[in-house]
Amino acid sequence: MIQRWARERGAKPATIAGTERDGRAGVLTFNIPGYRESSRIREITWDQWFHTFDLRRLNLIYQEQMRDGRQSNFFRTESPDREDG
Repeated sequence: MIQRWARERGAKPATIAGTERDGRAGVLTFNIPGYRESSRIREITWDQWFHTFDLRRLNLIYQEQMRDGRQSNFFRTESPDREDG
């Protein structure tokens, strides 16, 4: 499901440079052409992305379409273990 969503947008698995810990990816993101461009985005393999995703027990929240029907690139990762407040 995650790879399908990414593939439909031309997105590549990525991390934010400088957030790595203990030899694994830090903040997970996607490199989407024309969206969220930053010199800090470093592409990684799907194996590296999912290893970190599973290790940290993350969920991916994403949007398929905007209200007007156009394809949406919105996503965020969240941890069910995180306590806010």
